[in-house]
Amino acid sequence: MNILEKEVEIGGDKMDKTFIFGHKNPDTDSICSAVIMEDLQKKLGIEAEATRLGDLNKETSYAFKFLGIDPPRKIDKVEPGSNVILVDHNEFSQSVDGIEEANIKMFVDHHRISNFRTSEPLFGFTQPVGCTGTVLYTLYQMNNIEITPKIASLMLTSIASDTLLFKSPTCTKQDIDVAKKLEKIANIDINEYGMDLLKAGTDLSDLTPEQLINVDAKDFEVNGVNFTIAQINTVDIDEVLKNQDAIEEAINNEIKEKGLDLFVFAITDILNSNSEIIALGKRTDIVEKTHKLENNRAFLEGVVSRKKQILPLINNNI
Repeated sequence: MNILEKEVEIGGDKMDKTFIFGHKNPDTDSICSAVIMEDLQKKLGIEAEATRLGDLNKETSYAFKFLGIDPPRKIDKVEPGSNVILVDHNEFSQSVDGIEEANIKMFVDHHRISNFRTSEPLFGFTQPVGCTGTVLYTLYQMNNIEITPKIASLMLTSIASDTLLFKSPTCTKQDIDVAKKLEKIANIDINEYGMDLLKAGTDLSDLTPEQLINVDAKDFEVNGVNFTIAQINTVDIDEVLKNQDAIEEAINNEIKEKGLDLFVFAITDILNSNSEIIALGKRTDIVEKTHKLENNRAFLEGVVSRKKQILPLINNNI
């Protein structure tokens, strides 16, 4: 039998379509993974639709245009009892509105597991790798499902994006090995394509401060502390910081609207693998336990990963 069930029944009736989505403020891996998972589910005989919980950023837009693939449609909520599959996340605070009342059939992820509760058993599959695309590659192999050039190109895109072309500390040997295999299937040079992909995501010129801090933002709750870590990639940190006052105003508005204790905005230099953060909120003391803030900023040398570097830093200081 396949590792993923081909058919699930409740009360004798076949279930309705399953909706697949990544996290809010989706990044490239999140949206690519939804499309990949839709393909896998359909090949296993399950009616499914990939969706997204936010707009495409410039990097993701570049990828789908370059690959000639239509991106999934955007949804804002799910109705109670809807069948859903989560990819690239598992925390309800990062998921769709109505997720608490949804029928979660599965989650596939590469992040920590936190604040995750379901009323029924489900299939969960995670691996400590650089992106969900790599995890999905494993599921294709486990189910003996052929990976087409289209799916291989989406998996390559996820790997290039989330590992910052293998420079991120989240990158593993498994990501690199999988990428080499996918290159042959997709007939794409990941180094050339990946650099163009990452550079496309650094064009921030037409974004408002409000859009900038929500390009890739995730909400967390640890020991009663509610915080957001937002991140953007750039090739010039100083250029972004020219608008620090406007960025801080947008962050403070977000703090007030969401009732946050802390907002950390990371500006990551993809060429030199460093980040500058802006930290605001009533709990900036959490950051200052390890990094002194000057003008609400701190330079984090060698830090490029929210998951493996910035989030643990905050968690350990709470």
